[in-house]
Amino acid sequence: MSSKHGTWPYPRVLAHRGGGTLAPENTLAGVNEGMQRGFRAIEFDVMLARDGVAVVMHDPYLGRTVAGSGNVPDYDSVELSGMDAGSWFGPAYAGEPVPNFVEFAQYCKANGIWMNIEIKPVPGHEAATGATVARIAAALFADEIGTPAAPLLSSFSMAALAAAQDAAPQLARACLFDTLPPDWQAQARALGAVAIHTNHRHLTASTTQAIQSAGLGLLCYTVNTPTRARTLQSWGVDCLCTDRLDLIGPDFT
Repeated sequence: MSSKHGTWPYPRVLAHRGGGTLAPENTLAGVNEGMQRGFRAIEFDVMLARDGVAVVMHDPYLGRTVAGSGNVPDYDSVELSGMDAGSWFGPAYAGEPVPNFVEFAQYCKANGIWMNIEIKPVPGHEAATGATVARIAAALFADEIGTPAAPLLSSFSMAALAAAQDAAPQLARACLFDTLPPDWQAQARALGAVAIHTNHRHLTASTTQAIQSAGLGLLCYTVNTPTRARTLQSWGVDCLCTDRLDLIGPDFT
């Protein structure tokens, strides 16, 4: 089984959170690591700080990748930007800041990096996060809307995606699922989604075919071995998101 990728106009391999396992996630250092390895397409996460400003982070709490304690909505964006998001990875990255989403996206755009922006709301802030991220992305990419250069928004939160759809319907959206629910197609249709993003561990060849038959693109995360990547590509999966930039390059086949 193979796909001509007619419903997927975007890059076919993405660097997960910027630099995968080779640099601190969701940082400009990670983006630079990916670029050094030839990547011009990344996936990253965005949530809101206490002041409603969008920041690039995955966890709704501090302590794993950002030194500190408490939750993201306990802090304003300026406070978060002064925190250390690099030391956990290694001393060479000490002082790497939590990026502001606008500045991060502008940097990626200036360097020709395509973006899959995952809306990652802190619980209870789904609608506000979806709307804010969508409005910012639409403004930053007003001239690229309708072309493959425009970013793709995705989320596990259907409420966040619905808010993004209302705020900026012109931006493409994708539904994120760990395991596909029985009504995946109905959810995607309701949100006007162009793609399904899902955990490769739960995917089968027949499910791949069903998604493609529904006219949707298909991205799989997080694919970290070449053998699995080739299997997924043979099924017709459109895009792989990987942590192993050293094993699965941007032109992997």
